[in-house]
Amino acid sequence: MPQQQSILAAVDLGSNSFRLQVARVENEQIYLLDGLREPVRLAAGLTENKHLDKESQQRALVCLQRFGERLRGLPREAVRAVGTNSLRVAKNAAEFLPQAEAALGFPIEVIAGREEARLIYLGVAHGLPQAGGKRLVMDIGGGSTEFIIGDGLDPIRLESLYMGCVSYSLRFFPDGKVTKNSLKQAELAARAELQTIVSDYRQTGWTVALGSSGSARVLCDILEQNGYSAGGITRTGLESLRAELIRVGDVRRLELQGLKADRIPVLPGGLAIMYAALSELGIEQMLPALGALREGVLYDLFGRFHNHDMRDLTVQQFMRRYHVDVRQAERVARLSAALAQQFFAGESNETALRQLDWAARLHEIGISVAHSGFHKHTAYILKNADMPGFSKKEQDRLSLLTLAQRGGLDKLRGQLFTAFTAEDLSLVMALRLATIFYRNRGDVQLPVMQGRFSGSKFHLTLTAGWLAQNPLTETALQEEAKQWREWGVSLQVLEA
Repeated sequence: MPQQQSILAAVDLGSNSFRLQVARVENEQIYLLDGLREPVRLAAGLTENKHLDKESQQRALVCLQRFGERLRGLPREAVRAVGTNSLRVAKNAAEFLPQAEAALGFPIEVIAGREEARLIYLGVAHGLPQAGGKRLVMDIGGGSTEFIIGDGLDPIRLESLYMGCVSYSLRFFPDGKVTKNSLKQAELAARAELQTIVSDYRQTGWTVALGSSGSARVLCDILEQNGYSAGGITRTGLESLRAELIRVGDVRRLELQGLKADRIPVLPGGLAIMYAALSELGIEQMLPALGALREGVLYDLFGRFHNHDMRDLTVQQFMRRYHVDVRQAERVARLSAALAQQFFAGESNETALRQLDWAARLHEIGISVAHSGFHKHTAYILKNADMPGFSKKEQDRLSLLTLAQRGGLDKLRGQLFTAFTAEDLSLVMALRLATIFYRNRGDVQLPVMQGRFSGSKFHLTLTAGWLAQNPLTETALQEEAKQWREWGVSLQVLEA
């Protein structure tokens, strides 16, 4: 487990705003210390062909440099930065992220929509009393809107829909002009998106509806401060705001208490989505929530230091769901870890070893699909499934490690030998060797092994005479060495 930290920080690279939250950990509780917010509006920089334009990238980098100054001096493991919808859909995100990480000074994870929803609920739930009853949480972001039903700290339903206050404001109200027709078209588009979840969510039910993040809070302030609502967000209150917005005709000319200057450009999009959601889901009143994504990231990060890492729980759930042979997974995990540590020559990376452990425990989940080519099925599942706690980058690495566990290396062309580091090669070699030695799936008596790795040369020394007694494994090791030789990597298996 990572060493516990007294200061934690979360960075939320949202499609509308970038936010930084710093917190202190004391007696297993989180106390918020400092927060920063900048309206970067990353979603506004997405071109028609889904590329982030130069202007939005520059706004983001300048903001991240400021955040980086505030975070300077904190250890890497105490900071978690997450990117949401705009970075999920941007085709040039891979080129932009290294610049963003350099500006911030910390790695940035792009998280899937349902993972974003899970973290939002975690942040909201920790800010509420642990009373009974289901809660519906709605979070309108710049490019996506998350809907979660949960009970206590546990989410029951998670969904992320492709609609947001920035994207809808640009699409339906590009010049700030609002007409009855444009508002109706925006609401119809949102209602169409909602059709995919309405039936299941209504059937699950909830006792209270909560709105998190900026759009919900601003709408609540406007409705309450202008007498449109006696408390919270209501459909009748939204109808009054809609009528006023249509009457004025231009969001920039709107004069209302509670409307902040930086929220003006995205107000009509957020209003349309909120009104559509309350109408489709039959919500009469929605109350503002204190927590949001960044608080959820903090609590998730906190859990990683206190034996509550969601990723471990997800791995266990996947092992049960796909009926993994637990004893075989444990054998492969134990041996691959020992070999990797030897290849690292004492310079082991705890993060890399944890990823290898997860990959080893999940390496056979594809057998539940088909035994033939099961490693390919495993890789596909790990790359595309919803895996709570894991970032897309972590899932991609698990997918590649498990794809590389057996068979020819040609399938890794352009990946293993270009993007992978020496550390990654060591992980792949360790996993492949572990599956070879435990091919018979029993508790065999293994030889004493000593591994070394330098440059592009792997050396594995075994107890003298063991190979002669295990000719099948000897043949497999010879074939393995041949596979690597074709890629300029040497694997020498010796006896001593």
